[in-house]
Amino acid sequence: MGLLINIDTGGTLTDFCIVDGDRIHRTKSVTTAFDLSRCLFDGLTKASEQLYGTEDLRRLIASTDHIRYSTTQGTNALVERKGPRLGLIYLTGLDADQLTPDANSRDLYAQLIDQRHVTLDVSRDEKRLEREAVSAVNHLALAGAVRLIVAGPDRNRGVDERRVKHILLRKFPPHLLGALPVLYSHELVADADDVRRTWTAVLNAFLHPGMERFLYSTEHRLREQKIRKPLLIFRNDGGASRVARTPAIKTYSSGPRGGAEALHALASHYGFTSTIGIDVGGTTTDLTALKDGGVRTQRHGIIEGVTTSLPLCDVTSVGVGGSSIIRVVNAALRVGPDSVGSTPGPACFGFGGTLPTITDALLAMGLLNPQTYLGGALRLDPTAGRAAIEAQVAQPLGIDVETALTRMESAWVSKVVDAIRSIGKPTSETVLAAFGGAGPLLATRVAAAAGITRVLIPGLAAVFSAFGVGFSDIVHEFEQTAEQLTATGLKATKDELIDLARRAMFAEGIELDECILAFHVLPGDQELPFTGASLPQQVNGRSAVTLRLRAVRSLPRFKLAGAFGGTDAKPIQPRSTRRTLVHSQWLDLPVITLSQTSAPSRGAGPLVLEEDFFTALVDAGWSLERNSAGDILLTQDRASRERL
Repeated sequence: MGLLINIDTGGTLTDFCIVDGDRIHRTKSVTTAFDLSRCLFDGLTKASEQLYGTEDLRRLIASTDHIRYSTTQGTNALVERKGPRLGLIYLTGLDADQLTPDANSRDLYAQLIDQRHVTLDVSRDEKRLEREAVSAVNHLALAGAVRLIVAGPDRNRGVDERRVKHILLRKFPPHLLGALPVLYSHELVADADDVRRTWTAVLNAFLHPGMERFLYSTEHRLREQKIRKPLLIFRNDGGASRVARTPAIKTYSSGPRGGAEALHALASHYGFTSTIGIDVGGTTTDLTALKDGGVRTQRHGIIEGVTTSLPLCDVTSVGVGGSSIIRVVNAALRVGPDSVGSTPGPACFGFGGTLPTITDALLAMGLLNPQTYLGGALRLDPTAGRAAIEAQVAQPLGIDVETALTRMESAWVSKVVDAIRSIGKPTSETVLAAFGGAGPLLATRVAAAAGITRVLIPGLAAVFSAFGVGFSDIVHEFEQTAEQLTATGLKATKDELIDLARRAMFAEGIELDECILAFHVLPGDQELPFTGASLPQQVNGRSAVTLRLRAVRSLPRFKLAGAFGGTDAKPIQPRSTRRTLVHSQWLDLPVITLSQTSAPSRGAGPLVLEEDFFTALVDAGWSLERNSAGDILLTQDRASRERL
């Protein structure tokens, strides 16, 4: 078996996890937002040096069976509202009022669509409809729209949309310079709910241009390096598919879904029954709660507060991360949601940034080592970070820098804790899994404030989402409405779905008989198995139902190992100390360098855990156990719990 490469691009850093049999190699590169392919190939080049002792990108690519890629770029783009100007053409029976019933949807609509919308009356005769369609496109183009969506009611299964499509193709052929891309809602999803379907099309159009440019250019460069199989995009439904078979909206929150898949695998391995994962990246913190031993999924996923037609992993994303800007607003500190990203990055990165972040604060507090950040690949500038905090936080509040640092930390922790509480109340069995580059940093502090007494820091915490991408298979799903609810009609619909799946898998270089097929019937928000010609009783009385086919081609997976609670763990011996600001006091904390520590091992806080790609403060009152797999379990003692 060849190498399996899993990649997750975040707003600040890009993570790489390379599976080589029973060994895992990992590295990171700084995300280059101006050209995402650059950080991808920078990381692959670094990985080749790890494997072969010298940079040999072509050898690495040629030795690889599959490259699976996920990204939070779609999530970040929507959080920060960075994307193309969209225009929306409504067809008779659908309008903006239906899409904007509340303040949240009105705000999102204003930022993505604004006044760039028109309505076409499809009851017009062909010539008049043609004139009005041309006028609508010209009006929206002059209003600044660079991408259009056509959406109409589902009463005739997209017939009106197809009619308008034929007109626009005649009048605005796509081969002409300046032709506007047009998306038709019924071509993206088969959903009878007009509002869900239209919002899905709008969000997909918003994400499409940036993802398309990057992914196709990356795939082209990989082909130049003699990649053996197409680049696979890890999607927010937990499956993977090649670029040409992936709608842009399915890249939204795909990075967090990778973390959720890894969390599911690890929690199942250790037998944890209640687990909350916090994946702290540069721009967002993504929270996942496992339900009944599996990843929680919403039948109709919610994106930025609006309901869509697609199933989504139940991930809550909040604008708080390692690069979130901390600023003074009305004499109080506000954390995020905007981020300095990787360019210019936190002030301490030395790339010209002047806005303070939690990374600047933790460096000034002594928790981060400026010489070993990212394994020494990026030297931090404490002076620049401290100057930003003094100018932007301490002076406006009229306090000294040390007090400002404590308040910044408290504000950051509070925002993460509020997000945890928003997804459910932790129980005595809850384990907080902290991962992502910044996840472990203040994990014990976050857990204590949230009432959680156990924290899991995976050995691969810094590249955990990339690791989780490796638990995906090649998956294609198709939905079709069956209006003939007889045995013959249902068989015809199933045959159509099978044909679609066969074509999709053929495009992946896979025969359908290599796949596992599963059919479901979707009455409303339910999802019921469908194995034969007869329908479940729950759909009796319906005139039409939607059938879904899921085709899965399995890929190899890494086998987990390790256990907690053994008796052979040796006491951890710190080799250095670090002056660190803890609860407003400067303390000389022991520093445990994990690469220099044997496993299994044990110890107790207060101390600092450090490895190439993450740092963690373990507060007093917390014990730790590191097992043979490198995973760390932190447990708060009873006395510390009772003092809170």
